[in-house]
Amino acid sequence: MTGPKHSCGVVGISADFVVAPSLYTALMIIQHRGQESAGISVFDGASIETLKGNGLVNLALPKDDVRDLLGHAGVGHVRYSTTGSKSVVNAQPLTVMTNFGTVAVAHNGDITNFAELKDKYMKEGWTFLTDSDSELVTKLLGKYMTMYNDPVKSIRAAMGELDGAYALTILINGRLFAIRDFYGFRPLCLGRLDGGYIAVSESAAIDALHGEYVRDIEPGEICEITKDTFKIYPAVAQHPRAYCMFEWVYFARPDSVLDGREVYAVRRKIGEILARECPADVDLVMPVPDSGRAHAIGYSCATGIPYEEGFMKNRFAERTFIMPDQKQREQAVTMKMNPIKSTVSGKRIMIVDDSIVRGTTLKKLVYMLRSAGAKEVHVRIGSPPIIAPCYYGVDMKTRDQFIATKHSVEEIREIIGADSLGYISIEGLVEAIGFKETDLCLACVDGKYPTNIPGEVHRFQTNLREDFGPSAGTERFN
Repeated sequence: MTGPKHSCGVVGISADFVVAPSLYTALMIIQHRGQESAGISVFDGASIETLKGNGLVNLALPKDDVRDLLGHAGVGHVRYSTTGSKSVVNAQPLTVMTNFGTVAVAHNGDITNFAELKDKYMKEGWTFLTDSDSELVTKLLGKYMTMYNDPVKSIRAAMGELDGAYALTILINGRLFAIRDFYGFRPLCLGRLDGGYIAVSESAAIDALHGEYVRDIEPGEICEITKDTFKIYPAVAQHPRAYCMFEWVYFARPDSVLDGREVYAVRRKIGEILARECPADVDLVMPVPDSGRAHAIGYSCATGIPYEEGFMKNRFAERTFIMPDQKQREQAVTMKMNPIKSTVSGKRIMIVDDSIVRGTTLKKLVYMLRSAGAKEVHVRIGSPPIIAPCYYGVDMKTRDQFIATKHSVEEIREIIGADSLGYISIEGLVEAIGFKETDLCLACVDGKYPTNIPGEVHRFQTNLREDFGPSAGTERFN
């Protein structure tokens, strides 16, 4: 509810049946990862056909048009823009012609050296039709396909130029590939269908297609998928991991499993650790729907304090994050959320949410609960304070967005009007996810980045003024 905005979602299917309807279903399941545009590209035996548009999947991809896409291999994408404008020209999949055939690319993540590479290639005479980093990925693949005439060599060469986050599904004529960056910022998993195989951002889509989860695509791997099997081209060297912690805290569906960790179980564990680290004497625990629900259940179970649904959510209200200004977003909160007075009146309430970015929505919700008769309102947050921008595909780009960069926890408590405020610690979050701290990207909460970002602290760096070259913190593989 109050968390940062989503990244994107990708899918690819190769099967002995027409794949467009299954791609459509998968995109519906990962719709939460992007609501601005959606698209499908399929290989029909002769060429790649693409259908895409702005809006939710059911609006961007009319079902009658989807049925006309008669290919047995294809890729799909849902988008929330973090680089590039919201114009339909930036909708994906993006395609490019090469001497090997047409290439269609669906991309989740942000390329951190996009501006550097774009400037380099524009000086070499390249033209760009969009302002999306995904077009750069597509054109790099085209460049290397011309050089090597071999998809795997071409993909490896492109990966050697790219810094940052990318989970990709790529259609090269009828050949389907799934790729994950060397750090593993964004999730990507593989599943077996009845008559084919699928690669997709979240395992919940495999479940919806009555498939069987096979494995996660590991960081740095290239996976080629056919209707009968899959082939893994391993990463050519060991590399540090940097799984995005916000995938478990907020982005992913609770019923998905990411890199062996079930999202719902992690969120419940976050709530349990919050209860240990930030106790409070209250009458009931309630979530900010829907993102705080599992956290609140964990808190309730750990403490024995009753869990209640204290807000009724209007599922037909316009999505607040697409509104053009902050005032409209704040006004929309009252249309989207209403307290259940019989639940909260006269009670000491604990509300649990995933994160605080600006604090404006929580301030409004606390006020609404007090107006509904709550005696006390306490707030607990399932992530540490957000203090630094994300450069890897989350819409948190500048420090002035974050209330925690300017204010202490006590000052934030006063601003939102709560009786108490507690965040999970970084150590508690790491414990809940279950990976080593060095295997997670925690940059937005500790200010230490897994890759070299000019002006930011690299997590293996001791002095911000240390001189790093253009590939510092990142090994290049060709």
